[in-house]
Amino acid sequence: MTRKKVSEVRVREETSPLLRDVNMTMPPTCSGLLCLSLLLGKSLLVSSVQVVTSGQQNISLNGKWTLENSNGTLSLPAEVPGCVHTALLKQGYIQDPYYRFNDVAYGWIALDNWTYTTTFTVPSDMRAKQRVMLVFEGIDTISTVSLNGAAVGRTDNMFLQYDFSVGALLTEGDNVLTVSLASPVRYAAQRSEAHSYRVPPDCPPEVQQGQCHVNYIRKEQSSFSWDWGPSFPTAGLWKGVRLEAYDVLRVFHLATVPVYNQTSSGWSLQVELQVEVVAEVTRGQLTLSLPGLDTQQTFPVQLLPGRTRNTYTLHVNTSGPVELWWPSGHGDQPSYPLTLQGVLGPGLTFTADTKVYFRTVELVQEPVPGSPGLSFYFRVNGKAVFMKGSNWIPTHSFQDLVSPAGVRSLLESAVAANMNALRVWGGGVYQQDLFYSLCDELGVMVWQDFMFACALYPTEEDFMDSVREEVRQQVRRLKSHPSVVLWSGNNENEVALATNWFGIPGPERPLYVKDYVKLYVDNIRALVLEEDQSRPFLASSPTNGLASERQGWVADDPYDPRYGDTHYYSYSRDCWDWSAFPRTRFASEYGFQSWPSFSTLQKVSVPEDWSWDGPFSSHRQHHAEGNRQMLEQAGLHYHLPNATDPLRRYKHTLYITQVMQAQCVKAQTEFYRRSRSEVVGGKGHTMGALYWQLNDIWQAPSWSSIEFGGKWKMLHYFAQRFFAPVLPVGFEDGVSMVIYAVSDLSVDLNLTAQVSVLSWSRPDPVCKLSSPATLVRGNSATPIFRQPVDALLKGCGNCTRRSCLLAFHLEDNHGARWGPGNHHFLCSPRDAEGIEAPHITTEVRGDGERGYTVTLRSTSVAPFVWLDAGDVPGRFGSNGFLMASRSQEVGFVPWGPTSAEELGRALTVTSLRDVY
Repeated sequence: MTRKKVSEVRVREETSPLLRDVNMTMPPTCSGLLCLSLLLGKSLLVSSVQVVTSGQQNISLNGKWTLENSNGTLSLPAEVPGCVHTALLKQGYIQDPYYRFNDVAYGWIALDNWTYTTTFTVPSDMRAKQRVMLVFEGIDTISTVSLNGAAVGRTDNMFLQYDFSVGALLTEGDNVLTVSLASPVRYAAQRSEAHSYRVPPDCPPEVQQGQCHVNYIRKEQSSFSWDWGPSFPTAGLWKGVRLEAYDVLRVFHLATVPVYNQTSSGWSLQVELQVEVVAEVTRGQLTLSLPGLDTQQTFPVQLLPGRTRNTYTLHVNTSGPVELWWPSGHGDQPSYPLTLQGVLGPGLTFTADTKVYFRTVELVQEPVPGSPGLSFYFRVNGKAVFMKGSNWIPTHSFQDLVSPAGVRSLLESAVAANMNALRVWGGGVYQQDLFYSLCDELGVMVWQDFMFACALYPTEEDFMDSVREEVRQQVRRLKSHPSVVLWSGNNENEVALATNWFGIPGPERPLYVKDYVKLYVDNIRALVLEEDQSRPFLASSPTNGLASERQGWVADDPYDPRYGDTHYYSYSRDCWDWSAFPRTRFASEYGFQSWPSFSTLQKVSVPEDWSWDGPFSSHRQHHAEGNRQMLEQAGLHYHLPNATDPLRRYKHTLYITQVMQAQCVKAQTEFYRRSRSEVVGGKGHTMGALYWQLNDIWQAPSWSSIEFGGKWKMLHYFAQRFFAPVLPVGFEDGVSMVIYAVSDLSVDLNLTAQVSVLSWSRPDPVCKLSSPATLVRGNSATPIFRQPVDALLKGCGNCTRRSCLLAFHLEDNHGARWGPGNHHFLCSPRDAEGIEAPHITTEVRGDGERGYTVTLRSTSVAPFVWLDAGDVPGRFGSNGFLMASRSQEVGFVPWGPTSAEELGRALTVTSLRDVY
C-alpha cells in the first residue's frame, strides 16, 4: 500500500560572502544522475544535465571562440570547453605537448595572459526575462569576465561553478563576451610575494622542472608539476558556458542522502532542493515518490525570493525490504528511481527524476584487543570491509581531453583487478560526474580528498572565502553518490607539519599549526559536517585519526601504525623482506616505480631517445634518483639486462623495472592482506591496501599499474591475483614456510593448501604436499600450512633452495580450487640453479567476436612470462605469470578491430631468462 504523508519543509536562506561579492551561484546541474524539468503549463522530462523550464530559455555558448595572447601576436579559433594548450595544438601552433621535451619547450604558454572572446545574439523574448544568468561551469583559473565592455565578475578558483547576472547588459544585436585569463604562474608568484610570511614549499624539486607557489592558487596542484607528471599550468574555459533566462525560479541543485534509523530499523531519504526564486511561491506542493519501495509523500512548499535550500524527509515504507548498495565483491549495486512532482503555483509545475541508492558507512576507530591503539576500518551496511584498490591521479594534463571512454576503461580495469576502492588524490581535480556515477554502478568505494596536497596554504579571508565555496559546491555535488564513503581534508599536510618537511624554525611552528587548523578543521571540516553527516571526515592522510584530533589535529607521529592510515615508501630496503613493512591499520599509499612499455614510449620519442642513460630517460624521470633506485632494487634479485644490442637492452630494462615493481607491490600487498586478522606487538588488524598509483598522466616512469592510454602493466595483472576474493599467501617466517588462506567472502570455508615443489630446470613437479583441512572463517586470514623449509626440501629428492621453488593453491574438501595459484621463490632468481631459457613458442587463434587464445609452449619453468601485443589495444586474461607447465593458454580481449594474424605479428613474449 502506498503511504502518503504531508509534512513541513525546512527552508533556509543562504548566501555566502563569496556569492555576495561576485554575484555567483551554483549553476543548475544534475550531477550525472538526475534530470530536472521546471514547467509552466505542461509536464516535460528533460534528460540532460541542465535544468529546463517551459518559461526558461537557454543558449549554449560552447563551441568556437577566438583566443588571443596578451600582445595580439597570436589569434586563433578555440573550442570551448577547452584550454589554451589544446587550442594551440588543434590549430597547429604547437606539436603534441607530450612529445619528447615539449613540456619544457612550451613553458612560455603559462607565462602569458590569454583572452577568450565570442559573439552571440539573444532573442528579444529571452532578454525580456526577469533574470538572465551567464553560467560558467568551470574557469581555469584567474579571470575577469566582461560582457559588451562591462566587467561582470572575477574568478579565482578552478573548482567553482560561477553565475553572473547579465540581463541589463544584453543588447539587441551582437553581444561580445570576453574572458581575460591571467598567467597562473605569475599570479601565484605575485600572491606569494605579497604574503606577509612564507608559506612553503616555494618551488618543486628541480628534477620536476616545474613552477613555483602553486599553493597560492586554487587550481590543480599537480599542473605545476609532480614527481610523476609534467608541468602544464593550464588556462582556459575547461567546462561548459551558457545563458539561462527565466521569470519565476530555477532549480540549481538536487541531492538525496539516505538515513538509517537504528532504533526503528527503518530508512528515510533526505531530499535537498536548492532554488533561486524571483517571485514568491506561497502555496505549492511537492510530491516525492519511490515506486520501487511503495513510498510516496506530499509536502507543502513556500519559497521566498532569493536563494533557498529546502530539505524534505521522505520516510520509506517498512513493509518490504530495501535492497542495499554494496562494494564490489560484497553484493550488488541496486538503485531506485525517485520522482519529484511539484505544483508551485497557477500553471507552474516541477518534475525531476533521479537514482537513489541505500547504504550506510562508518569509519570505525575503537580499541583493539591486545593493542594500545585504535582500529581503522570501514563498515558498510554493518559489515567490515577490507578496502582493496589504488590511488587515482588526473588522467590527463588537459582536462578537456579526458574522454568518457577513457574514464570507463580505467574504472572497469580497476574492478577487473578485484579492486573495490579508489582514493581520489588531493593534488589533482575533483572528478567529473561520470566518474562517480560509474563508481556507483561498479561498486567502487571512493575516498575523496579535498584538493590540497604536500604543502601549507595561506589563510587570508579572500582565499578562505573561495575555499569555503569550493567545499560547499563539491560536497553538494557529490554527496548523493553512495560510492563516496569518506571526505579527507588533504594529502600529507599533517605529516609535513609534524615531521617538518619544510624546515620551519621551532618558534614559527605554532603559526603554521594555527593556519592548518583554521583551514582544515575550523572551515573545511565544519562545512562538511554542516552539509553532509552521512559519511565520515578525516582532516588528512596519513593521520592518526582520533588520536591526531586529541593532539590538536597534528600528531607527534602521524605515521604511528597503531592508529589511522599510513603512507610508506622505501626504495633502498629489500622489498622481498616483509618484516620491513609497517604492520599498519590501513595502508593508503605504498608503491614502487616502473617504466611503461616500449610501445607506449615510442609514441612520444625517437630512436635516439631509446637509451636508459640518455637525456630523454633523465628528462622523463621526475622522481630524484628514480632510475637508479629501480635498477638497484631489481639488482637485489634479478640479473640486469646485458644484451649487446642497445635497443634490445633498453626494452629489457623497461621489462625488468615492471618485474621489480610487480613483485615488490605483490609482497607488500600480500603482507597487508594476511595481517587483517592478527595483532602482533600491538600492530596489525590491517583493513585496507591502496597502492600508489592506478593510472598515469603521461608516458613516463611512475608508480602506476596502468600506462597512459590504458595498457596494463605487469603490476595490474598481479593485482588481479593478489586482490582476489580468496587468496593463498606464502612467506617464510624464520625457518618455516607458512601459507595463509585470505578470504573476503562472508561464508566459511574448509580449505587445504596444495603445494608443488618445482625444479627450475623442468616444468614437472618434483613432489607434492598437502595440508590438513582448516576452517577459514569468512572475512579473515588464517594460517593453514607451516613446515620448516629444510625438512620440506629434504623430502623432495635433490631439491635445494637454489634449484627449486614452490607453487601452491587452495582446495576445498571436494577438490575444487579456490582463488588463483601463487608461488614462492626460495632464493633470488639471480641465484637460481638450473634456470634455463624457456624457448617459448606461441600460436594465436580465434576471432574478434569471441576474442583470441594464445597457446604458449615452453621447455622449462619460466618466471615472469610477459606477453606484449604492441600497439594492438586490449588485455590478456593473465600476464607476467610463472609458467610451470609445458603448455599454457592465455586469452586476449581486443579493445578494437584486429585479427589473429595481426595479433600474432605484434605479439612478443619475454621471460626473465631472456634478458641476460
